[in-house]
Amino acid sequence: MTFFSFYMKLPYIIALDDDQQVLRSITRDLRSAYSEDYRIVSTTSAAEALDAVNELKKKKEAVALFVVDQRMPEMEGVEFLSEALKVFPKAKRVLLTAYSDTEAAINAINEVQLDYYFIKPWDPPEEKLYPVLEGLLNDWQALYKPGYAGIKVVGFQFSPASHDIKDFLAGNLIPYQWIDVQNSKEGAELQSTYKCGEQDLPLVIFEDGSSLCKPDLLSIGKKIGLQQEASANLYDVVIIGAGPAGLAAAVYGGSEGLKTLVIEKYSPGGQAGTSSRIENYLGFPNGLSGAELTRRALAQVSRFGVEILAPQEVQDLEIKGSYKILTLSDGKKVRSRSIILATGVAYRKLETEGINDYTGAGIYYGGAMTEAKTCSSRKIFIVGGGNSAGQAAVYLSKFAGKVIMLIRGSSIESGMSQYLVDQIHQNDNIEVWEKTEIRGAMGDGKLESLKLFNSEESKEWVEDAGGLFIYIGAKPHTAWLPIRIFKDTSGYIETGRNLMNYKDYPKFWKLERDPYLLETCTPGIFAAGDVRAGALNRVASAVGEGSMAIKFVHMYLAEN
Repeated sequence: MTFFSFYMKLPYIIALDDDQQVLRSITRDLRSAYSEDYRIVSTTSAAEALDAVNELKKKKEAVALFVVDQRMPEMEGVEFLSEALKVFPKAKRVLLTAYSDTEAAINAINEVQLDYYFIKPWDPPEEKLYPVLEGLLNDWQALYKPGYAGIKVVGFQFSPASHDIKDFLAGNLIPYQWIDVQNSKEGAELQSTYKCGEQDLPLVIFEDGSSLCKPDLLSIGKKIGLQQEASANLYDVVIIGAGPAGLAAAVYGGSEGLKTLVIEKYSPGGQAGTSSRIENYLGFPNGLSGAELTRRALAQVSRFGVEILAPQEVQDLEIKGSYKILTLSDGKKVRSRSIILATGVAYRKLETEGINDYTGAGIYYGGAMTEAKTCSSRKIFIVGGGNSAGQAAVYLSKFAGKVIMLIRGSSIESGMSQYLVDQIHQNDNIEVWEKTEIRGAMGDGKLESLKLFNSEESKEWVEDAGGLFIYIGAKPHTAWLPIRIFKDTSGYIETGRNLMNYKDYPKFWKLERDPYLLETCTPGIFAAGDVRAGALNRVASAVGEGSMAIKFVHMYLAEN
């Protein structure tokens, strides 16, 4: 079943080139690959194409992709794209150029946010054309949301259960429509139709018309088709955690022929997956969101035949000879020859009066992407001075009436990347309140105000608050580990030569060789990414460690 088989109308791909021969070639190639999922329209006239674009808009059609020649007599391709994107701003854009026009194409990257340019000719299309267009169309599909399709979530806005479901669906890259039952006639109608009382909200309605009242995440996972049972009796490597490190390990494990399984407790992407914008990741000069990065990684993981169990949790881990036996939360067991611990970190809790009372009801740990629209015209607060807090502030400033960052220190420069510092200082909708902390949270069923304290002035006062987003550092997901794994004083997993610093090291390490760089004190169990002691807290570093871990897995398996 194709992506668009649920919908009455297929979206359009529009091709424009004044050279008839070139236009025939690009039209032929487009129809050959995409005619089942898209309607292909081609013309030699820029004016005719613009008329068609406006007509499509009036008819509420969708355009997924423009493929446009740069040098045309009526108007240049960049000029055409500039006009067409006023009508369909989310359409992907590709320029066809001669070698002499590459400078114009490069300039167009900034001028019209060009997605790609091809130098004519592009033969063979299987190598030079389709891989690029496939990626662009997949990107467009991921963001395209027809008004009447998809999952609906009906509930109270300031409900922790509603927030958890929205966050879970968003984290698993599942589009959904949120309906606030208190402010929507449709919400009340759906509640009545599906016989779901207020005490049973939130209500989740699926594409097939079925529904669940007040469901747990495991039940939702089953309905949306997430795999929750392993298919094999034995795996070469099981990766626990599907953040950047875990997904990178999965890609390399699968691509190198290892029987690979990933187990994810909540949703893929980890903390990086919730980031509204990552601008310092190699290869993406315009930046990308954590969700985009996660989706791309999952596509690669799927391509190499790797299984992902989610939401699923490891409850126990035991060693039997050279085998590792994992017991999952549903009691089922998974056997593996090696394990990579890539469980990442979680936001630290703010231990202040009232915070727990309103968590999920106006107070959120992370959650900027999920709750952004609810901040419309509100004054919201962000606690924290790291990159995650900075990214959230910049993103939420597009929605909120005012964003106020609270930090205990004297400036945000010490803990934040300079590109984010610059963006915050240039944003009139963001204020930074230094040497200020929260002393309490108050409200009636939801957060309404915060008690603040300024240490420099020894001043305490109360501020109205429409939301609070907390980013105050992280702690590793290692408390669950049931076997003896050396950890530092903060709970991060020790690996490699650092293990030799522990007096109990000889009791656990019985091999003649030293531990590999990412290997724990248990041979065949590795750690990668933020959960590892000494790891650099950056997405690129986590991806590198996940990839590197597979190399050590190969070396370990060769020994056994």
